[in-house]
Amino acid sequence: MLQKPKGTYDIYNEKAQEILYLKKLITSLMDNYNYSYVQTPIFEARELFHRTVGESTDIVSKETYDFKDRGNRDLTLRPEGTAGVVRCFIENKLYVDANPLKTWYFGPMFRYERPQSGRNREFNQFGVEVFGSLSPMIDAEVISIVYHFFKLLGLKNIKVNINSLGDLDSRNHYRDALLDYFKPYIGQLCDDCQQRYEKNPLRILDCKVDADSDIMKNAPKMSNYLNEESKHHFDEVKKYLDLMEIDYTVNDNLVRGLDYYTHTVFEVTSEIEGFGSGNVLGAGGRYDNLVKNLGGPNTPGVGFAIGIERLLLALEAENINLTKEDGIDVYLFATSEEEKDEMFSLANILRVNGFKTDLDYSLRNFKNNFKHADKLKAKFIIIVGPDEVKTKCLTIKNNETKEEYKVDTKDLIEFFDEKLGDE
Repeated sequence: MLQKPKGTYDIYNEKAQEILYLKKLITSLMDNYNYSYVQTPIFEARELFHRTVGESTDIVSKETYDFKDRGNRDLTLRPEGTAGVVRCFIENKLYVDANPLKTWYFGPMFRYERPQSGRNREFNQFGVEVFGSLSPMIDAEVISIVYHFFKLLGLKNIKVNINSLGDLDSRNHYRDALLDYFKPYIGQLCDDCQQRYEKNPLRILDCKVDADSDIMKNAPKMSNYLNEESKHHFDEVKKYLDLMEIDYTVNDNLVRGLDYYTHTVFEVTSEIEGFGSGNVLGAGGRYDNLVKNLGGPNTPGVGFAIGIERLLLALEAENINLTKEDGIDVYLFATSEEEKDEMFSLANILRVNGFKTDLDYSLRNFKNNFKHADKLKAKFIIIVGPDEVKTKCLTIKNNETKEEYKVDTKDLIEFFDEKLGDE
C-alpha cells in the first residue's frame, strides 16, 4: 500500500477546518493592518537559500531538499519564506512602491530534519515581510501582529523577548569579541558550535546543547557593543512597544538562527503547561542588508514567521478549539426519482444565496434522511415530494424545534434570510 513520505501528514476533517479557520483569521487580521498577500513558488534556485539563509546555518548545511530538474537546474524546496519574498520583491521591481510595502504569506515549507511533535519535514508557515522603512515603528508593529494574533486565539501567558544585533559595524565588533572570548573554550563546546566559531560565532549563542553552561552565561553581551545609532533604534522600538502596552523582556542571548538579521530580533512564546521547553511560537527581526545582498536596491526589511503545526499543538494543549460545530443551514431530500431535479435546483438557489446546503444524492428513505440530517447538524430540512413540485409550496422543518412551515418556492430565500440572516 502506498503511504505518505516520512515527516509529512495529510490534512482533513477537523484538522483541515482548523487550518482554514486560521487562514480566515489571518486574512482578516492582515486586512486590519493593511498588509497585502504574496505567494511565491514552492521551489526556487538553490543559490537563493544558500546566499540568504547562510551556509553556516543548519537549514542549508543539513536540512534543505536539493534536487536537479530535467533541465539539470539546481533547485531547492523552500525551507523558509523570507528568501522567496525578497527574490519576488527584486524581480518584480516592487521596490518602486515600497514606502513601505507590507506583505504576508501562508504556505508549505520543507526541511529534512528528524520528525518530532510539531516539527515535520513539510510544514506550514504564516509570515510577514515589510520593505522600505527604517522606522522602529515598523519593528514594533510587526511584533504587535504576532502578539495580537496569539491574543485573538486565546493563548495565555504570552511573552515577548527582544534583542538588538545592531548594525553591521556593531555586529562586527561584537563578532570579534565573541571570537576572543570563545577561543579558550572552543574544545568544550558541541561539534556544531565548533563549526559556528569559524563561520558565524553569533550563532553559538543560539546553541541548545550548551545553553545552560557557565561559558554561555558569561559570554559578552551584544548590548555592550551597540553604537549610538543602534542603541537609539532599539530604544525607539521599546518605546513603541510600551505605547501599545505590550510587555517584553530584553534577552541579551537572543539571536536568530539565520545569518541575515540586523538590529531588532524577537521571539514570542506562550507558557503552556505540558507543552515542553521549546515554546517559541513566532520569531523574526530586521534584515536591512538582505535585499541589497541579493542584487536589489538598498532596501531595509523586517518580518517574522509562525509555524502553524506548532501553533495548533499549543492551542490543543490550552484546550482551545478552533472548529465550530455549527453544521449546515439546510438539508434537502426528494421522496422519489421524479422530484430529484427540483431538489437539485432548490439546493443550487440556496447555495448561490449564501446558505450552507447539502442534499440527498441516493434517495434514502425518510428515516435515514432524518438521521443523515442530524449527522450533518442541519438547522432546517426541506422535503421535496410530488405535492411540493406541483403546488410550488415547500415543506420546511426546523430540525431543532421540529416546527414545520409551508413556504412558497418564490419566498424561499426571504424565509431563510429571516430565520438565519443574523447568523
